[in-house]
Amino acid sequence: QVQLVESGGGSVQAGGSLRLSCAASGYTYGTNCMGWFRQFPGKEREGVASIYTGDGTIYYGTSVKGRFTISQGNAKNTVYLQMNSLKPEDTAMYYCVADPNSFCRGSSWSVPVYNYWGQGTQVTVSS
Repeated sequence: QVQLVESGGGSVQAGGSLRLSCAASGYTYGTNCMGWFRQFPGKEREGVASIYTGDGTIYYGTSVKGRFTISQGNAKNTVYLQMNSLKPEDTAMYYCVADPNSFCRGSSWSVPVYNYWGQGTQVTVSS
């Protein structure tokens, strides 16, 4: 089992920045793929970014490319999401995800089939 704990959410004005952190504990061999999803009220979960911790392969969702940056901490079981130029439409619950497989090295990264999910952290962007 892998436990994921997110931190760093909050409220910010449009144009501002936030940095989300996710720390994994437990069976950390289960974190080959790590990433972030978000969910808007009444909508499906949407892939934001992923990283394959083995070789650093990274993917971003179209709506965040160029504004958000995913990175891995010095410890393999930590991942960050730097969010810049935030927009009101970025307001959502953000979830950290992890999986022991390697599907995030390809186009399947954005499919919400990751084994492990955090509790979520709310990001609210006001105009």
